Amino acid sequence: MFASSSHSQKKQPKKQEKEWLSVSFRPENFVPGLIIGFLLGWFIDLSKPIKSNTRRRNFLPGKQQEQCLVSGGSDQDLKMVLVVRQDLKMGQGKIASQCAHAATGMYGELMQSDRFLLRKWEQCGQPKIVCMCKNQQEMNKLREAAESMGLPTFVVADAGRTQVAAGSRTVLAIGPGPKELVDSVTGKLRLL
Repeated sequence: MFASSSHSQKKQPKKQEKEWLSVSFRPENFVPGLIIGFLLGWFIDLSKPIKSNTRRRNFLPGKQQEQCLVSGGSDQDLKMVLVVRQDLKMGQGKIASQCAHAATGMYGELMQSDRFLLRKWEQCGQPKIVCMCKNQQEMNKLREAAESMGLPTFVVADAGRTQVAAGSRTVLAIGPGPKELVDSVTGKLRLL
């Protein structure tokens, strides 16, 4: 008899522990906490400027930059231009895929280096234009011109699994940046 009573005493704490866990993880207890935690995390993330070693890119000197990015005027909108190399003879699907790589690559970089610019571009509707350039040399010149003006750039290097050789530079993303500034670099290119 003594052995059976010690066995029932061992079961009692485990039973109480299971009851406590079942009460804690009920949907009516768990879901509101999850939602509140998500909202707090989102609010804290957006309210703090990101600290990064990457320098912030200035588009225009002085206070004009602030006015340009904060203004809601349509002549002050931000945009991104995706420049596709024509000498690679990529198919339509390949071009679409490479443009998606360029846009998401730029987005990822801006998440790390300049969230303020990213948010302003999102508020403009994330406009993107797709243009063509002749070859790698022209793409390099466009990239240099954009970077000299402080515009962010991103170049897609293909993995080489399908239509082009591995390492081929397929698409250049310029911006987001003020429409006038981006147009000064890409305004003479033909639309795709």
